[in-house]
Amino acid sequence: NMNFLPGIWWSLPLVLVWATPPVTSSWWYMGAVGSSRVMCDNVPGLVSRQRQLCRRHPEAMLSIGRGVAAWTAECQHQFRRHRWDCNALERGQRLLGRVLLRSSRESAFVHAISSAGVVFAITRACSQGELKSCSCDPKKKGSAKDSKGHFDWGGCSDNIDYGIKFARAFVDAKERKGKDARALMNLHNNRAGRKAVKRFLKQECKCHGVSGSCTLRTCWLAMADFRKTGDYLWKKYNGAIQVVMNQDGTGFTVANKKFKKPTKNDLVYFESSPDYCIRDRDVGSLGTAGRVCNQTSRGMDSCEVMCCGRGYDTSRVSRMTKCECKFHWCCAVRCQDCLEVVDIHTCKAPKSAGWISQT
Repeated sequence: NMNFLPGIWWSLPLVLVWATPPVTSSWWYMGAVGSSRVMCDNVPGLVSRQRQLCRRHPEAMLSIGRGVAAWTAECQHQFRRHRWDCNALERGQRLLGRVLLRSSRESAFVHAISSAGVVFAITRACSQGELKSCSCDPKKKGSAKDSKGHFDWGGCSDNIDYGIKFARAFVDAKERKGKDARALMNLHNNRAGRKAVKRFLKQECKCHGVSGSCTLRTCWLAMADFRKTGDYLWKKYNGAIQVVMNQDGTGFTVANKKFKKPTKNDLVYFESSPDYCIRDRDVGSLGTAGRVCNQTSRGMDSCEVMCCGRGYDTSRVSRMTKCECKFHWCCAVRCQDCLEVVDIHTCKAPKSAGWISQT
């Protein structure tokens, strides 16, 4: 089931390509290896630099496709309790592009997490020998020292620098064509996403010696699970800084002087977010009608907040669950199937539940 992917499918000769609407601030164009010229020339919305990279590294497009799946799932996980839930498709309506046309905090997060997803996927592909242009990190050779003593670099360290370099070249290419405020914002958030992946590189080691005495260690650097990057960028989303362009148009400053100047790790945005309470094509909002809410929560998933004060419906449903689980020596856990009756709360629709559109 690929419904979570942020786009629609086109079938081309020898190639399967995913792409979202060709909006000016997005780039998600992925595919499987086939005829690189056929593939790259038929993907809509690519700028010339991206087509060049696509033709030169056609095998990387499949890896980028995996990156799309990873970052989309992560985005939906992080926003699962919010009115806007990073849902890209609904009854054929392509809404993610509308979100990206705004310069909101949601757009900032999507650019950061998607850029991170490409870094993660390309780096992983390098380590697994799937790309001709890269392999394990060539700089991790010889001996080194850490707090536990000396060790030898071995194994296959993730080549994060190559992943960042490729992602910067491919993802940023479209934004570099523009000189406006949104392009500058997107470039900043793209970079913040790339840096987030590198932040969670961890050193892993294997001990050698009699009975694992660790007289000699072999170590390598590996990326952490993508969830760590997602959790980190989620915190940055919650602390995103609103900015305004400088008078000379070369950068931006904080909109509110009481707040700190954004660092390279922070997410930045220009526009305040809509409330996402109602269905509105122009802002990419599906609304919250029919969304499940938590009656006992006081957070963003509470029925009061999620339903925007419209109230909610309650339905009683039965479901099978595992119960009375017992541990049996050795080594199994056996459970019984129990019928559980629970109340499900869903947000009421507004009086006018149709699409709102200003166009």
